[in-house]
Amino acid sequence: MNDDPGSGSTPLTVHHDEAAGRFYADVDGHRCVCDYRRQGDTLLFTHTEVAPQLAGRGIAAALVDAALEWARSQGLRVRPLCSYVAAYMRRHPRTQDLLAR
Repeated sequence: MNDDPGSGSTPLTVHHDEAAGRFYADVDGHRCVCDYRRQGDTLLFTHTEVAPQLAGRGIAAALVDAALEWARSQGLRVRPLCSYVAAYMRRHPRTQDLLAR
């Protein structure tokens, strides 16, 4: 799996729909998502999904990276209920300070 955000052949534009609790990108006709629920000052990341045919392009990493950077900019904590977000955070020590205690 490619873990370099946006390393695909074209730049990835990640959008944030705060009302829906979702970061998303539309890639080759597929909507890729990183979903969350907010509880006070904590974001519960619940689901990350990228179409199988888009695997290996760093899309999930780019979505999660954007979501975590937004959480940081808002002074929020993170609880990774989604296994992908948990794995991403383990691989990126710079995100550890965001974990909810």
